[in-house]
Amino acid sequence: MGDKYLYLIVVLVVILIVCIAVLIKNYMKLIAGNDALRESIKNLGELNDKLRMDRHDYLNHLQIIYGLMELEEYDEMNSYLRKVYKELLKTGKAVKTSKPAINALLAAKMAEAEAKGIEFLIDVKSDLKKLEIEDWELCKILSNLIDNAMKALEDFDGEEKKIRVQINETPERYIFSVEDNGPKIPESIRESIFKKGFSTRKEDGHGMGLAIVSNILSKNDGDIELLSDDEETAFTISFGKEDEHIVHRGTGCL
Repeated sequence: MGDKYLYLIVVLVVILIVCIAVLIKNYMKLIAGNDALRESIKNLGELNDKLRMDRHDYLNHLQIIYGLMELEEYDEMNSYLRKVYKELLKTGKAVKTSKPAINALLAAKMAEAEAKGIEFLIDVKSDLKKLEIEDWELCKILSNLIDNAMKALEDFDGEEKKIRVQINETPERYIFSVEDNGPKIPESIRESIFKKGFSTRKEDGHGMGLAIVSNILSKNDGDIELLSDDEETAFTISFGKEDEHIVHRGTGCL
């Protein structure tokens, strides 16, 4: 009887350990989701404030343009209009998808990049309406890839620093690309950069971004491809659409 009770206790302990592990895993996932949600709410608030300020500024711009027209300063008016249109175009490109969290993230990253002297270009050709991945997970992917691009440009000696984010789709897949004109990523480390803790920087806190990206992609049947040469580095991720059965997992295309 003693052996039987001992066996039962061991089984119960094992079940308890498994249940605790599952609870911890779900709790960590909930924390990650809440952190991303708070970041998205912050970005949405900043985007809303920017749109409101833009609306106020455009009324002032119209008054200035009207005044220049009345004074027949047409060359000055033309130059002023081009600057206003350029600013309007930036905000418009950042709010093209059906995902408010993605729109807010792109607007926030655009402002951050420009504050660092980096030209930030956005090219959106999909509304992402049927994209199945959670918005907060996609935000984490794009945020990490964009942050890495900014870091790559921090010590870059080029006269022009550029980041381009492209959002596109084909009949089978949604495609996201983050490109920068920073230094080439050596081929010798391309297999390692997606591993947890790997970093070319000595400071603490680096080496997690691409590991997070890889983990989220693996859970969502995502695919990632890295192309890097002396002119450009591009990370391209994609997700299969519904009814698409041929998908690539993880980082198999490196």
